[in-house]
Amino acid sequence: MDRTPLVSLIIPAYNVAEYLPQCLDSALGQTYPNLQIVIVDDGSTDRTPSVIDRYAASDPRVMAIHQENAGVMLARKRAIEAATGEYLCFLDGDDYLPLDTVEILYRGIEQWQTDII
Repeated sequence: MDRTPLVSLIIPAYNVAEYLPQCLDSALGQTYPNLQIVIVDDGSTDRTPSVIDRYAASDPRVMAIHQENAGVMLARKRAIEAATGEYLCFLDGDDYLPLDTVEILYRGIEQWQTDII
């Protein structure tokens, strides 16, 4: 890849402390080199906020946002507003990505000259 635009991974999270490390490890381990991870804690009552803060403190690509519980759609909206990437990729706090997912998606965008894939 000659040009690698910033891709923002958008992750709303609510009470997913048990699954969140696998989600964030898969995001941070992507083979695509230019990532921003925007994760919004939507008023969790478990350890989700501390997991998010630990990852944000250890990697500058992770942006942690905390808000009162407002629902998944408003959490996604808040993350989108904070994201600075040219492209957005969505996942939830209990999801994980194969390590080449973002790279494969970006190659598809380049190959087919599309804005969405």
